[in-house]
Amino acid sequence: MRYASIDLLRTLAIGLMVLVHFLENLAGANWTPAGFGAPLFAFLAGLSFRLWVRSQEAKGVEEGSISRIAVRRGLFLFVLGFAFNVLVWLPEDTFNWDVLTMIGTVLVFLGVGRNLPTAVLATTAGLLVVLSPFLRAQADYLSYWPAYHFECDWTLPDVTIGYLATGYFPLFPWAAFPVVGYLAGRAVFPDDGPPAVRPLVVAGAAFAALTGLCRLGRWAGGAKVLTGWTMFPASPEYVCGALAFALLSFSALHMWIDRRNGLSRWPGVLGMAGTMSRHSLSLYLFHHVAHLWPLWVYGAVAADEPTAFWRQAMPLWVALALVPVCLVMGFVLCRGAERWKWPTVEGFMRWLCDDRRAEGRDDPVQ
Repeated sequence: MRYASIDLLRTLAIGLMVLVHFLENLAGANWTPAGFGAPLFAFLAGLSFRLWVRSQEAKGVEEGSISRIAVRRGLFLFVLGFAFNVLVWLPEDTFNWDVLTMIGTVLVFLGVGRNLPTAVLATTAGLLVVLSPFLRAQADYLSYWPAYHFECDWTLPDVTIGYLATGYFPLFPWAAFPVVGYLAGRAVFPDDGPPAVRPLVVAGAAFAALTGLCRLGRWAGGAKVLTGWTMFPASPEYVCGALAFALLSFSALHMWIDRRNGLSRWPGVLGMAGTMSRHSLSLYLFHHVAHLWPLWVYGAVAADEPTAFWRQAMPLWVALALVPVCLVMGFVLCRGAERWKWPTVEGFMRWLCDDRRAEGRDDPVQ
């Protein structure tokens, strides 16, 4: 079963990521609210994984088969993350640890440990957030970020440190987002008993309060640990604020739309969101190709250096105008894929990873 609230939020996440990447990579501008896109995308991956597990159980798929499929899907995303780094970014960015490698790792973990007690998973998420500033301090985080860009030597210690603490989307703290999303799915879509949205509201309010406390703690002299609202590194203030946004926005939309048909008069909006949500992984890859490949080619031809126009290719207003163009193009391609059965990344993942008897359309990153 599909939930319109998830489709709408995933469409929002894709839109925010397109916005932030176009503004930053093409025009060198930063817009803080756009930083909610990646954490929301990761949170929804965990939430959708919960729905996918329930759909497999409803079909009578055995536990071992569910675990194997989940692990294969997680490994698929992990490998796809490396291919994405090499083919869409540049070969020297192979080990920059993109969001796909992080989500893939968590899906492998949840595939094996999805039945762990809620308290254990919640503690795991908490430790991922709490320990991250200390791990970054021990690793000398800033030494990996000259000129605000992650770089590391291709040695096992550097690559491992990047994966855990210093890369773009390291496990500490980013893995907390899909884990919390999975826990939110447990509450709203339980195996037995009534669904409970109140715990999500309470948790969201608590994270919002923690965001305020982080701000106060920084003013009180804790600037070495509490670095303010920063995405790179993902500070405690940022993580708590993004978790609050994800939990509260999903709770509100689930109550208004899924339970009360709040957008029943706007079926076109829900249809568009459903299309973009089903193909969100393909859209994530497409929007990078759409703006990075022309940037690299233009730099190589005009200046003999692919990155010559990085963050300075065009004025801000032009980059902003290209955002809706990219989204419309992506939507048209997704509709075409649905109508004419064009191959998609999601379809390839199902073909490669799923058992025939366990195939379903509610994918962890659909």
